[in-house]
Amino acid sequence: MKTMNVGLIGYKFMGKAHSHAYKDAGIFFDLPILPVMKVICGRHPVPLKAAQERFGWEECETDWKKVVSRDDIDLIDVTTPPNEHKNIVVEAAKAGKIIFCEKPLASKLSEAYKMFEAVEKYQVKHAICFNYRKLPAVGLAKKLISEGKLGRIYHMRAVYLQDWILDPEFPLVWRLQKDIAGSGAHGDLNAHIVDMARYLVGEFEEVVGANATFIKKRPLIQEKDALTTGLVAEKSVKTGEVTVDDATLFLARFSNGALGSFEATRFAAGRKNGQRWEINGSKGSIVFNLERLNELEYYSVDDPASVQGFRTIIATDGSHPYAANWWPAGHIIGYGDSFVNMVADLFTSLAENKNPSPDFKDGVKSQEVLEAVEKSVKTGRWVKIVSKV
Repeated sequence: MKTMNVGLIGYKFMGKAHSHAYKDAGIFFDLPILPVMKVICGRHPVPLKAAQERFGWEECETDWKKVVSRDDIDLIDVTTPPNEHKNIVVEAAKAGKIIFCEKPLASKLSEAYKMFEAVEKYQVKHAICFNYRKLPAVGLAKKLISEGKLGRIYHMRAVYLQDWILDPEFPLVWRLQKDIAGSGAHGDLNAHIVDMARYLVGEFEEVVGANATFIKKRPLIQEKDALTTGLVAEKSVKTGEVTVDDATLFLARFSNGALGSFEATRFAAGRKNGQRWEINGSKGSIVFNLERLNELEYYSVDDPASVQGFRTIIATDGSHPYAANWWPAGHIIGYGDSFVNMVADLFTSLAENKNPSPDFKDGVKSQEVLEAVEKSVKTGRWVKIVSKV
């Protein structure tokens, strides 16, 4: 069996999710190439060592440059905060490594362009982790749209709602600092639903948006356990300024004439990971709710009037994308399994000498939309999407 050695940069929330995927992908999928969990990298040696042992990596290293330069590493997986993506990716591209990077691609669009230029210049394979594309229910949605079951698409409305920083005393974690995260709910959450819109509906033409930062100052973080996910932390008595958006909403026009509305917030009380979207077309509609991720609601105008209504499809049948690799019909999968599907697709594409999907071009196009929304917030006007890729 052919293998490929992986170097993972980052060991917290996404590092854990990616480790789970590498460990389990070969169990559920007949992979032509098996990932070898060779080395995990992070800045803090004590929790890093704990992550190495817990997640199942052979080695650990505190210097990402050493990992990138190793001859025995084939693939570099980047799960650090966004401000570190560019430097790691550019060096990995120079070293001829395959690159798998978390979203958003970078903390700002200019850096995303440089990353895309690097992988193109050095002709290395590249992928971005928009993992929600890899859920069976989302794959079914794509299939229904591609087969014309929804007809002409008129609308997409999408929200991504969380509440984990609702408490004003929640500490100033890195996700609330612009120099590290790039943006707040916008880059973290809207990035996912922007990509989903591109995947299912098409390219964006123009946007207009608004945002708000509700809590301006927060207690500084007192980090005791560097294995925490980044969504939990202990506070100190000192405070610091929140420099990102707490919520961003925008309207959109798509190139195919459809209209869209998008909302991302971390201040929706009771919503833990509430990604929900609805697409309406001339022949029907579909609805997806991430908190019920095995389900897709479907409405068809072609049904007899006496039985018309939304039907709930449990996307676990072997005919649904990815589902045949998991459990018998009705035996559901979970959030972490979307990463397993992502890794399975990644290694299948590499075995076929194809660039994986989604890739850095998708990451750049998503970021072009995100930055256009930010420009609109500043100007109060519609902003056209001008793509350079």
